[in-house]
Amino acid sequence: MASKQMVSTVDGVAQAKTVVPRRALWTLDGSKTARTVVTGVTAVSGREAVEVVTDRVTFTAGPGLLLATPDGWKPVPEAAEGLVAWTPPRKLHRGRFTVRPGWHFGYTVGAVCSDGTVGKNYVSLIVNDRGFASRFADALTACTGLSARLEPVTRPSGYLRRDVPGFRVRVVSSYLADLMRQYVGGDAHHMRQRFPRVVLRDLETFAGFMDGYVDGDGFRVRTGFQGRVVVSANVAFLAEWAVVIGARMTPSAVPGRASRLYISDRWHRRGTYRAESHPLQLHESGWVRVHEVRPRPALGAKPFTFYAYRLDPHPDLPGERAPGPPGRLTGGLVRRPGPSGRPRLPGACRRAPGRRRRR
Repeated sequence: MASKQMVSTVDGVAQAKTVVPRRALWTLDGSKTARTVVTGVTAVSGREAVEVVTDRVTFTAGPGLLLATPDGWKPVPEAAEGLVAWTPPRKLHRGRFTVRPGWHFGYTVGAVCSDGTVGKNYVSLIVNDRGFASRFADALTACTGLSARLEPVTRPSGYLRRDVPGFRVRVVSSYLADLMRQYVGGDAHHMRQRFPRVVLRDLETFAGFMDGYVDGDGFRVRTGFQGRVVVSANVAFLAEWAVVIGARMTPSAVPGRASRLYISDRWHRRGTYRAESHPLQLHESGWVRVHEVRPRPALGAKPFTFYAYRLDPHPDLPGERAPGPPGRLTGGLVRRPGPSGRPRLPGACRRAPGRRRRR
């Protein structure tokens, strides 16, 4: 990496030339962000560099630097017009937690899907029923460890044309907000969200999901039918749910009007439920497109100085024989070239002139 290129460290961003051994950097452990420690630093010089222009960031590096792509590690020149791994640098420093599966997890997801709001960096639930809000707060804390509390609020009622009392549970956590968006397909808007198949991991979790959703947008039938009813205008959401419980769901004939799904108390006897395994933790690495890789030669007498780091620990990527340890470069995942893989490109890893070899 070029000497003045910003590197994502655990303590914040820093120029590549200021990174020293024992400093912690960010890397990827599978799909989640993890810490790694610098155990060695190598400085080399060269007169040829490249400038990489992506959707989110522009950076300067040696032409032999490897970038993480959907097809594996590639040198910078080969990554042009393709996708490279990237994570917003600010999100590297946020707090993380381990999700605990079970009834409380399912209840939390169900309540958010029915009556919750997923913002940029928060998840909230505003309802009139104190018991519902209390159960949601308890379930959220039980499955994430985050602190959640009730607070009385007032909100305008279009029907009554006056403010009505209610209760709010609001947790500020961009990690939780991104996690909820991941569970419902990326868009947490109630009319566009997809059925969260992560709740199908076991019957206990799925039961919690149905309880949470019914508390928000459903009710128990008092006479005749033995079961519960959920109401939503998101027909695709209800249709996917109906297949899981073996129910028939007929969408409303009036466009835009809410449809109903009837959940029998004996739905599990139909044998339509199949457990599925989906990631509980957040997939923190995304992709950005490389628009241009342009050469940037050294114009003056002073060459570029590139820095490479040895990191420990550095988890291997599945299916890859990686040439060197990965690190985070302003949110992107990069590697230095290694001796057993690809040839070094000119100017990428030459020894700086005037420096002696250590014995």
